[in-house]
Amino acid sequence: MVKRAVLIGINYPGTEGELFGCVNDVKRMHKCLVDRFGFSEENITELIDTDKSKIQPTGKNIRQALSELVGAANSGDVLFVHYSGHGVRLPPETGEDDNTGFDECIVPCDMNNITDDEIREIVDKVPEDCSITIVSDSCHSGGLIDATKEQIGESTKKAVKTKETGQEHGRNGVHVVNRSLSLQSMINMLKQETGKDDIEARNIRRSLVNAFGEDASPKVKETMNLQETEGLKKQVVRKKDKGILLSGCQTDQTSGDVRTKGQAYGAFSDAIQIILDETKGKKITNKELVLGVRELLEYECYPQQPGLYCSDSNADAPFIC
Repeated sequence: MVKRAVLIGINYPGTEGELFGCVNDVKRMHKCLVDRFGFSEENITELIDTDKSKIQPTGKNIRQALSELVGAANSGDVLFVHYSGHGVRLPPETGEDDNTGFDECIVPCDMNNITDDEIREIVDKVPEDCSITIVSDSCHSGGLIDATKEQIGESTKKAVKTKETGQEHGRNGVHVVNRSLSLQSMINMLKQETGKDDIEARNIRRSLVNAFGEDASPKVKETMNLQETEGLKKQVVRKKDKGILLSGCQTDQTSGDVRTKGQAYGAFSDAIQIILDETKGKKITNKELVLGVRELLEYECYPQQPGLYCSDSNADAPFIC
């Protein structure tokens, strides 16, 4: 058995969407994986955007890292992904049927978005007798693995609507910026990245394809084809779902990027580390971890509600077993 991980932290320095705690989240999780869970340094891949000597978390590089993570896996291996950065959600296009009503996306440093459908395809390539745990400390992260059973949360209950928090707020010396990227901010950052000014909300998918060509999201390119052919999204029947998603919030909520006393971190990532420390090395199930994090964040007055998305058996399995 080999334990492998991909850790992605994106602060977007110098942009209107700049964050401060995402790379710190990755560094902290890296140490946790080595010290607590026995991961070897050579089996941990980091992608961060605050050090140009490191692999940059572009859409192309993230896709390649995730593909290599799954491609190198064998039955019985333990796979883990941590993402800290912006999240954005796009309304589904013609022919799509999304169980949350939106396409949830993570936002690479170059704005070459990775959709929930892409994450689903990666999860489906995981070998038998192997699972992949994904921690996503980003806004709109509930349902990031498309069509995964919701164990804890309200993201797939479309009648339930939770009010999003504002872009910034502060209390008792704690400054919180949410990790949500509005569509307009994403467009502005995409213009900055590509130097193109003809990008609008109504043609955002076409703009992404034009900007990134073959490196664009396969699901975005597929959506364009669906629009042209008016085809339908093919349904996939899965014998066993190997994906485990711990989300920082519900699909219609935001996750906090916190700055206090010279420190910066994701509220969700920080809460995970606190709960793990409290177990003093003992195993904790995915369900117990998420419930503990929920309780802690509520006590600390954060409005976000983390979620758990996985099969029934994986809900009761140890976190990073």
